[in-house]
Parts: sequence; C-alpha cells; structure tokens
Amino acid sequence: MATPAVLRIILGQNDSSKISLPSGIPDSVEELKSEIKRQCEVAGDFRLQYKDSDFDEFINLKSTSDIQNKATLKLIYLPSASSLTSPCLSSVEPSLDETASISSVDTDILSSSSSSSSSLRCEPWPDVFPVPEFVYDVELQLQRANTDFQNNGILFSPSPRMKSDILESLASQIIKYKAYPCNAEFDAVAEALLKKHPCLKEQGSVSGFYGWKISLKYKMANYRTKLRNIGCSELNVNSFKRKQGDPRTSPNQVKKARRAEVNYCPDYPTGQSQESLEEERLALLSEVRKSNNQQVVKEKMEKTFAYRRHEVIEEKPFIAEFKEGGQLFSLSRR
Repeated sequence: MATPAVLRIILGQNDSSKISLPSGIPDSVEELKSEIKRQCEVAGDFRLQYKDSDFDEFINLKSTSDIQNKATLKLIYLPSASSLTSPCLSSVEPSLDETASISSVDTDILSSSSSSSSSLRCEPWPDVFPVPEFVYDVELQLQRANTDFQNNGILFSPSPRMKSDILESLASQIIKYKAYPCNAEFDAVAEALLKKHPCLKEQGSVSGFYGWKISLKYKMANYRTKLRNIGCSELNVNSFKRKQGDPRTSPNQVKKARRAEVNYCPDYPTGQSQESLEEERLALLSEVRKSNNQQVVKEKMEKTFAYRRHEVIEEKPFIAEFKEGGQLFSLSRR
C-alpha cells in the first residue's frame, strides 16, 4: 500500500500551498502536475523544480523518485505557445525613421489593455495581411490593369501619384497593428498586395515585390513622422534628439512594443487627463486593500493603464516605487 504524502508547493513570490496525496507520490511528473493543477487551481503550463538536499537549491524535476514526503516543489510558469509564433521572433530590422536608428527584435503581441482609446495596436498582427480598398480612381485603374494582365500578361506601371496613394493606404492599415514592422512583416504586406493585384508585379525582381517592400519602408517612416507631428504618444517617445542637457534624450534605445505589449505607449483615454488619471491611480491603491474587490480593481487598472505606461517610459521610476502597488502584482492580476 502506498504511503500518503504531503508536498509544499511554491506558486509564486510570497505565495505557497500544501497539497495532500493520500495515494502517495504519483509515478510520473505529468500525473503530479495534474494533481497540483487540481488542488491548487493553477491554470496554464508550467514545469517543476524541487529543493535538492545536496546543493540546497531548486533543481528541475525529471522523475518523481527524486522527491519524498514533505518535499518542497516550485512552479516555473511557461509562456504560451501563441506568444512564440511571431514571424519576427528572431529577425532584426533597422528602422528608417531618423529617430529609430537602433535595431531591435519585434515580437508579435497577442494581448493588450482595453483601457486606451488610441486606434493604434488594437489587434495582433494578422496571419494574412488584409489589403485595404484604395480610393475609387486607384481601384478602377487596378481592376482594368488586373484584367489586362490576366488576358495578355501585361504588367502595370502606376504613376508616382498613384503609387504614393497605394503606399499611403497600406501604411494606414499597417499602423493598426504595428508602428515598427519587421522585415518579415513588410514581406507579408508586399506579397499580399501582389496577390490581390498581380498586375503590380515587378519585372527583374525574384520575389516580384522587392521594390514595393523598400518603398513601403520609406512610406512607413514618413507616416510615423506624420503621426508624431500630430501628437501620437507612442511615436513621440522615440522623437527625442541627442541634445546636451535635454533630460528627455534617449539616444541608445528605440522604444517599441515587445513581449506582453501591443501598444507600447498609448494615448490617454478620451476625456481623461494626467490629473484625473492620477486620482484614479490613488483610488486604485485604496481598492486593492479591500477584499472581494477584484472587478473594481480590474476596471481601474484598465482605466489607468495608459497613465501607468507613460510613467514607466518617461519617468523611469525605481523598483521601490512599483512596490507601492502591492497587490497589483498578485498572480490573479497578471
């Protein structure tokens, strides 16, 4: 008969639990993980580490034979598979924007706070890029050119003005997903354009869209400048020049969305100001101290998301200041 066992499970910082195993320690690690999920109500994937008596440190658990009754286990949470499937996970693309000169890895992001009214970063990058409808005269010319291409194989060479209109429409569509697309994403946009309008294929190009891709990069740089000039917060944060004595200078980094972010620096919600959101933040700190108040806290966190992002990016507070949030960092609010 198996000997009953109890285990101490470390779920996170300052968060642990005890589980009982009346039938003894399971034969496999997977069975043990299932029991931990059931008793501790843990969601998502994780791996286990156990406290090794030889080294007095946590070591990855490969077999349940390594642990005994009253052993201490630690949960190491794993990222979801969806956050690791970006086409740009390992690609580095230098920005053409004059202020975004530092190469960086762009990662597709699949989650975002709904608190911001900004139209940017509303959705993750799509699997198939949706080419928008162009202005009427451009669409009319492209329809005729596509028909001519299908019947006679004749490629269409748009005028400079028409090409600019096409690129402008594509840039306005791209900005809904990312302000700084990576190389693979520019490829996806140009490829989608030719798939919808094959008459635009370029002669002498292996891919058929290399020239469109390069033109689109320059158009995106110009489009970012245009948005920055009208006060787009996400782009303003990258506009500071290298000037002596300018406290806003940030010459060695390009600030853009990375893991767990969709909109890096969203605008304040409509009708809100820095002063009103500071009042909401103070109210939030009071609400987290109350019990059974998760819904109110969640609503206030969403409302103050943009304000807190501006504080982190522009003021770069110390870690001690973050700790004032206290329960904001509990597992239930991650």
